[in-house]
Amino acid sequence: MMFEITNANFEEKVIKSEKPVLIDFWAEWCGPCRMLAPSIEAIANEREDIIVGKINVDNEGQLAVTFGIDSIPTLVIVKNGEVAGRLIGYNSKTIVNTFIDKHI
Repeated sequence: MMFEITNANFEEKVIKSEKPVLIDFWAEWCGPCRMLAPSIEAIANEREDIIVGKINVDNEGQLAVTFGIDSIPTLVIVKNGEVAGRLIGYNSKTIVNTFIDKHI
């Protein structure tokens, strides 16, 4: 399951989530973000142990600032309302899955 995270739904979808949330910080103009997108989509469809959300840093700048995002793509895992892990840059689907397994 994948959804767009905004300031309006952040608390409900991320902070109050019963499952760990993988957040993909991205932008439409970002080449590496576009390269990573198919892997993130596949992970969202294949894994039932996490929820996957995307934050467009151009539309939700305040959330990017809150998370200290200064490079995209950045993947952040939030577990029990707290940041459990961060992975910066383009990575293969295998590396992303290993990162998820390590932090959930």
